[in-house]
Amino acid sequence: MTTYLSKELREGLAAARLAGLKKSSRLRVLADDSFYPVLRMWKTGFSVDAAEAAHLRGLVDLYEGSRHLYQCLIVAAEEEGGEMRFEFKRSTAASETAPLADYSRDPEAPVGLLARPE
Repeated sequence: MTTYLSKELREGLAAARLAGLKKSSRLRVLADDSFYPVLRMWKTGFSVDAAEAAHLRGLVDLYEGSRHLYQCLIVAAEEEGGEMRFEFKRSTAASETAPLADYSRDPEAPVGLLARPE
């Protein structure tokens, strides 16, 4: 048995692997008003398809579906196997509300306001 694979077969396998990663991941990165699918994510960074988004850098937003997860400052690390890897310089979890620890809250304050019927 031989372990030799032709160039076309290796490229086909790499393309199929990238397509599988794109389909299985719900993560995406928003940069310059464009979304790019995230192939893999780990504690210190993530990877995207090198053909689509090799130019990313700076401040980006990471989403899972429509939910905003992180605001990140990124730098390009390396390209390997059709994937461009990026490392986080800073990664801040996104929140829908302001942190409550920053403000003193009156215990008797109303929870919400009701509009007057017209």
